[in-house]
Amino acid sequence: MLPFYLSDLDMTLLRSDLSIGERTRRVWNHAADTGAKLSVATARSLTGVRKLLKGLELREPMILLDGVLIATVEGELLHVAAIERELGDAIIETGRRVAGMEPLLVGMEEDGQESFLYPRDPNRWQTELLTTFHNDRRVLDRHPLRAMERNLKIVYLGSERVTARLEEALREEFADAIEVKRSADPYIDCWFMTVLHPLGDKAHALAKLEEIEGVDRAHTTVFGDSHNDLGLFEMAGRKVAVANAIDEVKERADIVLPWSNDEEGVARFLEREIILIEE
Repeated sequence: MLPFYLSDLDMTLLRSDLSIGERTRRVWNHAADTGAKLSVATARSLTGVRKLLKGLELREPMILLDGVLIATVEGELLHVAAIERELGDAIIETGRRVAGMEPLLVGMEEDGQESFLYPRDPNRWQTELLTTFHNDRRVLDRHPLRAMERNLKIVYLGSERVTARLEEALREEFADAIEVKRSADPYIDCWFMTVLHPLGDKAHALAKLEEIEGVDRAHTTVFGDSHNDLGLFEMAGRKVAVANAIDEVKERADIVLPWSNDEEGVARFLEREIILIEE
């Protein structure tokens, strides 16, 4: 059985400026050409992945939006775990009541079109994030903000204190009906909290992807750096942390690389593991 390699993107496979290093491009594409199974697991959307990974051979299905979607690079959806409209509206109302906060929404309407909705008066962190979506037709402001038919991610950006208070309220009110992920954002000076379907995380998505790929846990190697990669580490046979990973990820890793994302640690590992290219 062929081994399966799955990497997180931000601060793991990608360099800190969100670029792909030349070594990464060379090793990844050579490995793919020899039949190696390589894929990614990311909080980003399919559109974002296509843009950031232009030039990489993406032949296997990918875990997207923190595990809410599994899709091919051509856009075929193989797995979707979404929050329905009624629950989404209830979550939004709780955010208003408890924290005075409006979220960003990533979801799909009835026609299956992917949309990013934001409130008419975004806070300063949301405004900073929205600048990265300049001229993206999927990004729309809504007032009043309402949930979509299928909500893939409900995202809050705010201070550590306020997001922690809201996380506690959401867990108390909705319990097992949702999954909440909260961590410091690596690019914006705030805390980033995502509300997902309880099966919409990287752990469940990896189990599903292993089934789709026809590989078992023992033959799966994952690479990560942060809190949202811990689910991958739970479900993989071998866990690899880049040198810049947080301590909690390093503690659960089987291997901690001596190289960071900016030193293209994942590519260096694959280069030696698959014995592709002589240095």
